[in-house]
Amino acid sequence: MQIYAYLFNLVYCLILVCASPVILYRALVQKKYRSGLEQKFLGQLPERHGTQPCLWFHAVSVGEVLQLPPLLEALSQQHPALEFVISTTTHTGYAVAKEKFPGYLVCYFPLDFSWAVKRALQRIRPTAVLLVEMELWPNFVLAAEKSGIPVSIINGRLSEKSFRGYQKLRWLIGPLLNRLQLIAVQTETYAERFQKLTGRSDRIQVTGSIKFDGIEVNRENSLTAELKHVFQLKSDEIVLVAGSTQSPEEQIALDVYLAARQRFPRLRLILVPRHQERFNEVAELVKQKGLPLLRRSEQESDEVGTVLPFTNRQSPAIGLLDTLGELKSCWGLADFAFVGGSLTKRGGQNMIEPAGYGTALMLGPNTWNFKDVVDALLQHEATTIVHDQSEFQEVLTHWLEHPRLAEEQGARAQRFVLDQRGATLRTRDLISPLVTGCPSDLQGKAA
Repeated sequence: MQIYAYLFNLVYCLILVCASPVILYRALVQKKYRSGLEQKFLGQLPERHGTQPCLWFHAVSVGEVLQLPPLLEALSQQHPALEFVISTTTHTGYAVAKEKFPGYLVCYFPLDFSWAVKRALQRIRPTAVLLVEMELWPNFVLAAEKSGIPVSIINGRLSEKSFRGYQKLRWLIGPLLNRLQLIAVQTETYAERFQKLTGRSDRIQVTGSIKFDGIEVNRENSLTAELKHVFQLKSDEIVLVAGSTQSPEEQIALDVYLAARQRFPRLRLILVPRHQERFNEVAELVKQKGLPLLRRSEQESDEVGTVLPFTNRQSPAIGLLDTLGELKSCWGLADFAFVGGSLTKRGGQNMIEPAGYGTALMLGPNTWNFKDVVDALLQHEATTIVHDQSEFQEVLTHWLEHPRLAEEQGARAQRFVLDQRGATLRTRDLISPLVTGCPSDLQGKAA
């Protein structure tokens, strides 16, 4: 095993050297990759001092972090003394995890150098490690196995694109996956792909997606009400939310909105860029069009009672949600929703949250990251695909002209979400044997 660790270290170092110009540019100019360097490169994670059983959940970024609250609550109810550690890869994921889990140890996941993962495992001393969705690193898995720490995947997903790539490395990925204690996946399709990679099915379980269990369906929740006040939305206004957007999706949404407002003056627009570093860029885009702007960051909860009125009654302000972790509540304001990363080549973002509110939902054609969810929504006639700005404009206008059709599509989307619930408890029951130190019980459940 030691020789493999050295080989992986060598490969990682070569990759870092080749990528160093890009990394330095992003660190110096875009201010990325600056936080948690000791944790990432040296494994210098905060040391856990408790002696109780501990589950280490690794959630790559914001989306994975936001899946965890219902599962951790269910595990805490069943095992009150259980400790949790949450690690992330991205800075935004770390920030959201610190906010959502103030009572738990939150840290960055170590880079997959043998010295870093070894030290990280020694400092955390987890009973088991749970990888949310899937981020598999060879040295980490090998070091955990050597230390007798079971590693599992929960809420696993494996896109067709990733599966094709892994098949080319099956000689490496297959044995690595077979070292895992459990692979709990969202769908039968994902289960079949993992089975083809591993050559076995005894540790693969289909649980459904825990994303559905944490979805808010009540538009009257407190944060949605607060955001409604922040963005000065009136009861008779119609709201389009364009969320998780990338460039040029904000430009497209603005152009579509301005064209639609000529006929439908009660229409309002809220923009929610996917990445934190683009908040100012999108704010400037709005201002360049001569439109008033309401930024969430400038009107926090203690200031919402003194929100300034619109300066131009003919052009109500564009809302910009430029804070982290609030998009899922912002979807509750939407009569119509466009989920970004789908007119670009990102592969789409989470569309389950707006669907849960019963929002009329639009997606671009590039949604391979959520192919199974999108296929199911389309089968239930619960979403609409728009291929470009022209189709975006056409669908929005059609819904504005025929609001009943939009309401019916939104209702179908909400029913679909409600019908998918239950994965959290199924996942909890598979994890529980790891807490009690009885992996044989888990294998019995997975057989």
